[in-house]
Amino acid sequence: MNKIKLIGNISIPYSEPKEKVEIANYFKKIGVDELIYNGEGSYEEYVEEIKYITKNTDLPLNVNIIAKRFDDIKYTLYAGVNRVCCYDLDGASTSVELDLINESSLRFGKEKIFISTQFRDGRLDIGDLKEFKLFGAGGFFINDYNEANIQELKDFISEVQLPIAVNTACLTTDKEISGMLDATKELIEAGVDTLIINYTGYTSQEEDPTSDFVSGIKALIAKDLNKDVNALAFEEFKLNSDGLIPVIAQDYKTGDVLMMAYMNKEAYEKTLETGTMTYFSRSRQSLWVKGETSGHFQYVQELIIDCDKDTILAKVKQIGVACHTGSPNCFFTPLYKKEYDSVNPLKILEEDYDIIVNRKNNPREGSYTNYLFEKGLDKILKKVGEEATEIIIAAKNPNPEEIKYEMADFLYHAMVLMVEKGVTWDDVVRELANRR
Repeated sequence: MNKIKLIGNISIPYSEPKEKVEIANYFKKIGVDELIYNGEGSYEEYVEEIKYITKNTDLPLNVNIIAKRFDDIKYTLYAGVNRVCCYDLDGASTSVELDLINESSLRFGKEKIFISTQFRDGRLDIGDLKEFKLFGAGGFFINDYNEANIQELKDFISEVQLPIAVNTACLTTDKEISGMLDATKELIEAGVDTLIINYTGYTSQEEDPTSDFVSGIKALIAKDLNKDVNALAFEEFKLNSDGLIPVIAQDYKTGDVLMMAYMNKEAYEKTLETGTMTYFSRSRQSLWVKGETSGHFQYVQELIIDCDKDTILAKVKQIGVACHTGSPNCFFTPLYKKEYDSVNPLKILEEDYDIIVNRKNNPREGSYTNYLFEKGLDKILKKVGEEATEIIIAAKNPNPEEIKYEMADFLYHAMVLMVEKGVTWDDVVRELANRR
C-alpha cells in the first residue's frame, strides 16, 4: 500500500489567523502531514493571512483559490504556499481556465497546481476534468463526496491516474467515528492517496474527537501513514546492551544539538506513526513523549541513521526549550574549549537584524541607526539606493576588497529597511526557497 497522506482543513469560518495557527498546530500534534485553507476573496484579501499561517507552522499549506489570472496563482505560491488548488467553479473546463492551468504548471511545475472540484448530483464530469490533466494539472481535490459516489470515484481515479484527495465528512461527535472509518476504508481501497480531515470546531481540543478519528485511520493502514517507505525496521539497528538505540535531537533549521535520549522498538515506531518524538525513559522504564507534560514537543522533520546503524540523528522542530532546566538545549556546561572561528554567516545577519530591532524599540542617543529611523522611510530608501550604487562602482574597480566593504554597507541599510517595513530574514529566506 502506498503512503496515505492526511491533510488538516483549517478553513474555519470567522476565525482569526491566530486561531487557524492554533488549529494547524493541533493537527500537527495529532499527526497530519499537510494543511489546507480556503483563500476567500481576492489575493490581496487573503495573502497576509496566508503569510501569517505559513510563518507560524511548519506543515505545508495548500490553498483553494478562485484563480482568474496568472498573478493570483503566482503571488499565492510566493506567499509560502505548498500547492494552489484552483476551483473548478462551473464543472466544465473553459479555454481561459485551461490556458491558465497550462501557463502555471509550466512555470511552477505540475505538482504545484491542482484542481479543486466536487460531485454534482453524484457525478464527476470525467471528460472535462481529464482536460485539466492534459493542460498540466498535477492532481485533484474532491469535495461533497458521500458513500453513494464510490463507483464514480473509482472510475475517475482509474481514468486520470493522478493524485486524488477527498474531503471526508465533518465529524461532530465521537459516536460517528466508527461509521466514518468504514467510509474512509472504502476511500483507501478505491485508490485515494490523500484524505482531508475537517476540524470539528470543538472549543476544547482535549474533547475534540478528531484525534481519535486520525488514530483510527492510522490503525486502518497498519501504521504506514506517517512512515516513509524507506524507513528501516528497528530490528536492523545495532542496539546497546539494554536493547536501545541512542537518538541525538537537532534543531532542523539552526543545526543546534538539543539533547540526547534513547528509543526502544515501541518508541521508534510511535515516533514514525505520530510524527512526534517519543523516547524510552530508562529511569521510568516506560515510553516518554517529549513535551507531554511541559508542552515542549519535538516534531519530526527527518530521521537519519549513521553508517554503523547504531545512532539516530533526529532533525526536529522544537517547541519551547529542549532541556528540563529551562535551557534551550542540554549542552551548556563547558568542559574544555580551544579558540576557534565560530562565525556563522546566517547567525551574524540574524544577530545584526536583532540589534537593529532593539535600536528601533529602545533608541540610543547618537545612534546612526536611530537617526535613520527618525528621518523615516525616504531617508532609509535614499541610503539603500546610494549603497547599491556604491556596489556597482566598486565592481568596476580592480580591487575586490571594495565590493566586500560596499556589500556590508548595503546589507546593513537593507536590514534597516527590513525592520522599518516589518520584514524578517525568515521571510526573505522562505521567499528564496519558494522560488527554487
